[in-house]
Amino acid sequence: MTTETYNQALLTLALAGIEAINTSASQHKAVRTPAQESHFLCNWMVESLKTKRFSKLMADDLTAWIRQARSQGAGAQLKRLLICIADQYQQANNSEIATGTGLKNMLAGLTAQEWVVITDTDIDAKLKLDSDGKSSLIISAKDFNQHIVDEKIVKPISMYIRGDEKLVARLALKQGILLSPGNKKTSLIKHHKTYVLMPSNLHQSLCLLCLDQY
Repeated sequence: MTTETYNQALLTLALAGIEAINTSASQHKAVRTPAQESHFLCNWMVESLKTKRFSKLMADDLTAWIRQARSQGAGAQLKRLLICIADQYQQANNSEIATGTGLKNMLAGLTAQEWVVITDTDIDAKLKLDSDGKSSLIISAKDFNQHIVDEKIVKPISMYIRGDEKLVARLALKQGILLSPGNKKTSLIKHHKTYVLMPSNLHQSLCLLCLDQY
């Protein structure tokens, strides 16, 4: 028996939510306002959580989204969130680009946009990078050389980034790669955040979403 991954559970939930709101919309003649859509999806999520419709891996996300919808109303934009999740995770699932190759393509894309990209230095202590104000991405040489085998990411890779994370997320997604949200506390490079890449994109929590594209 194969254990369901977080990614599978998340995609199942997102697609079910989109189907539920589209089915409901088709049964109503009047066009729903964003507030009404948010109210519908909030109630749907509450019911799903109560009945344990989805994997327990989704409990924390559902709880957070319900809380967000109750405090922000239409501002929570739950429909946009679910569509973004479904699109991103399906795009990553369907990508034929090996993750290691995709990472190298992404780095080349950032270099072309005049980012400072460093992958040839071991990072094992807190450092400060002087990049003359340019955006920068650093991967420890150990991670870059040892965690990619046969053009696939086989162990987690930490990227230390200072710059437009939305740009990085978009470039990564074009290569079929999902990255974690940034974490400033774990970064070994001053003024940078840590973003993690996982083998087969198998993160244990929600990846960095390109919500600005929706």
